[in-house]
Amino acid sequence: MGNRDTHRSLSRRERQMMDILYRRGRASAAEIHQALPDRPSYSAVRAKLRVLEEKGHVRHEEEALRYVYVPTVKRETARRSAVKHLVATFFEGSVEQAVAALLASATGDLSADELDRISRLIGEARKEGA
Repeated sequence: MGNRDTHRSLSRRERQMMDILYRRGRASAAEIHQALPDRPSYSAVRAKLRVLEEKGHVRHEEEALRYVYVPTVKRETARRSAVKHLVATFFEGSVEQAVAALLASATGDLSADELDRISRLIGEARKEGA
């Protein structure tokens, strides 16, 4: 079972739970329960965590008489997979279209420093492609 298509193999609620774990790095069932929108029952959260563990997406560690859950796939790996999926699904595989959409949606929100860093990244990509 490959974790490459992690987001596609998860239900909406499982994705929400994984998003919480990726943001926090680790969390107990109670912490995940508190952070969920339209909160299900606590027992439903624990059941979903067991399913996520069976699917290989999370593992638990015992910590102070409670289970703490952590993602099994590194955040950066999951991020790359999610970005590839986003670009393929919404931008016909075009990185240029995705970047243009991100820049258009961030108009006025980017500082001069952020724009300089983006410009440097584009310059580095040009050098690597040459």
